[in-house]
Amino acid sequence: MIKTTTFAVMHFVIAFTVAYVLTGDVVIGGVVAMVEPAVNTVAFYFHERVWQRIERRRRQPAEPAFGQSTLPA
Repeated sequence: MIKTTTFAVMHFVIAFTVAYVLTGDVVIGGVVAMVEPAVNTVAFYFHERVWQRIERRRRQPAEPAFGQSTLPA
């Protein structure tokens, strides 16, 4: 949990700093620092779902080509 917390703080500080440097506005920097991690969290959820689907497909045995039997010879 400590690692997650420190990463969240680091993410907030970086988002704030980049927005502040680009705009020169503390309020905009703060808004971006709050909104960006929330949007990133939602995007990460869908990213993980896509990768889980890809991994499931990789684990499934390949289907035989048309006309090939799956019975042992």
